Amino acid sequence: MTSIVKAPNVSILIPARDEEENIGNLLEQLSKLKYRRLEIIVYNDHSSDKTESIIQHWAKRNPIIKIINGQQPPYGWLGKNYACHQLSKAATGEVFLFLDADVSVKQDFIERSISHFLKYDLHLLSIFPKQIVRSFGEKVSVPLMNWILLSLLPLSLIRKSKNEAFSAANGQFMMFNATTYKTLYPHEKCKSDRVEDMAIIKLFKQENLASDTRLGDNDISCRMYVGLDAAVEGFTKNVFQFFGNSKLATISFGLITTIAPFILYFNMGLWWFTAYIAGIILIRIFVSLASQQSVVQNLILAFPQHLVFLMIIGKGLINSKRKKILWKGRNILQA
Repeated sequence: MTSIVKAPNVSILIPARDEEENIGNLLEQLSKLKYRRLEIIVYNDHSSDKTESIIQHWAKRNPIIKIINGQQPPYGWLGKNYACHQLSKAATGEVFLFLDADVSVKQDFIERSISHFLKYDLHLLSIFPKQIVRSFGEKVSVPLMNWILLSLLPLSLIRKSKNEAFSAANGQFMMFNATTYKTLYPHEKCKSDRVEDMAIIKLFKQENLASDTRLGDNDISCRMYVGLDAAVEGFTKNVFQFFGNSKLATISFGLITTIAPFILYFNMGLWWFTAYIAGIILIRIFVSLASQQSVVQNLILAFPQHLVFLMIIGKGLINSKRKKILWKGRNILQA
């Protein structure tokens, strides 16, 4: 594959469906970027709110912002995957950067991302934005994502190991070498995957293409969900994919992390129970620090967070049996 040159032209590609609360904020931030070799294309995916008019407003103010009014996804495509594929066909940059509409960015986030991208000659870079949590419901749910991720997978192995098992990515920020992307068209290959980010990075691993995933800092952040209900609904649609799309592995992890302290206490005594609890505390501290989250808050809320995790697993099993997961008005659990 052809490597990109320094200071490449970047296409920022944003799929948006009913994002009137977020899209204006993101487009304002992108308009203030120091990096000038940009085009910004927003795909309005049949929004029923004011998303389209907000995009049009910013497109009039900034000529590098363009809008595509989308079509209904064909059979077999999930909406976001189809939107990203259409965006890629309209893009002209040497680097494609897919951003979700609900992220917030600082002025030099492009320079820092491109620097890392070029340093390691990557074909794919994904970033987990720093998560902003405000309500109690968010505090007992949103930190679960990084707790599961960092408990199971040392992120450094994603770049250093060719093993497909060491894969993780976040669709909120996916940066591609455009030549590589147009050779593979990964969103088309993964058109029916509910967790397309994980499917895509596994595809890149299979193709032996250098990839990396990092945790974000203040340069890129996101209030992923507003309230407990939204967080549970969001995590329920992809909880099994965190565990290799295995319901058995997911249930086993939930059961083991729930009953292990009691088994240790009643069968091996107080010392092993204390050692286990100490280990859990250290993991929580590490994950909180790495994620730039409140250590004290996550330690205090560890028990209710775990209850929410078990609830998400249970709801995921029910949805799988019903073959129905509604997300932004669409059933994304296709046969």
